Amino acid sequence: MSAGRPRTAVILFNLGAPDRAASVRPFLVNLFSDPAIIDMPWPLRSILARLIAHQRVPEATAIYQHLGGGSPLLANTRAQADALQAVLGGELRVFIAMRHWHPFSPEVAREVAAWEPDKVVLLPLYPQFSTTTTGSSLRTWGRAAKAAGLTAPSRTICCYPTAPGLVEAHARLITAAIDATPAPFRLLFSAHGLPERIVARGDPYQWQVEQTAAAVAAAVEATRRTTLDWRVCYQSRVGPLTWIGPATEDELKRAGADCVNVILAPVAFVSEHSETLVELDITYRDVAAKAAVPTYHRVPALGVNEAFIAALAGLVQMPAMADVNSRCDARLCPRRFDGCPQPGA
Repeated sequence: MSAGRPRTAVILFNLGAPDRAASVRPFLVNLFSDPAIIDMPWPLRSILARLIAHQRVPEATAIYQHLGGGSPLLANTRAQADALQAVLGGELRVFIAMRHWHPFSPEVAREVAAWEPDKVVLLPLYPQFSTTTTGSSLRTWGRAAKAAGLTAPSRTICCYPTAPGLVEAHARLITAAIDATPAPFRLLFSAHGLPERIVARGDPYQWQVEQTAAAVAAAVEATRRTTLDWRVCYQSRVGPLTWIGPATEDELKRAGADCVNVILAPVAFVSEHSETLVELDITYRDVAAKAAVPTYHRVPALGVNEAFIAALAGLVQMPAMADVNSRCDARLCPRRFDGCPQPGA
């Protein structure tokens, strides 16, 4: 422990992504080996993960070829970490821990332990909590921190789907897109999907995505003094399971049938990566064109948007009310969501 001012380590969690073509297969194996993604006993999960990875390598490699062979996710996350550290200053250091590719939690936990912080703040770059993303990252971090001998008290920010700075950042970017888009238009909030069975088990992700979208839409409507035509939709479906909907692709086709322009905002991704730069910018743009959508305007991810970084800083600095907090001082999710990690009524 430090003898002077308290030293705080902030751990930013993200999914991770392959940094070059050779990383695609091991990344996919890691992803589908996660029990939060495929709920099967080991070693059956390992066998299935390798089979799925083998099948998906050609498609995934082609996707990353659009990005120069690897994902920009780590570089973009580092930029966010640097921006957050610049705002916070003082005896504080921001670390990055990825779930399915480097830097992994075990190596980061050892680095944090060597730095000897007085306290640790665990901050996911997933505004909306899911057992498959934040939940998986936190479980992995807990094991890694214990193995590294990291004993400093920690506080977890489990989610922040309606944090004012997050809402403000989205609203400003969407308003700029509206100014550049002729009427009539429809605003689509696109988020990564989940299998329905995960939500049925009490995962609050879909409910939280809807809270974010409603808050952002209300902020835009208040600024422009108008009522928006907006909808939430879900992208990135994989495999034969039934996923939550409506699908982003279907909503684009509906917009074409309705002869309205589309403004598409990634509401759950805060960094540019393959699912924004390829899926939204290339694949879905093509879907929109084939569906005769007159204009397709994709809103940027939040990145290092000043209001968003300020929101993250506020989460780090807020008083420690419990070991696990949303941005609220009470449980955010309704009780029916058993997957919510936050205690309270």
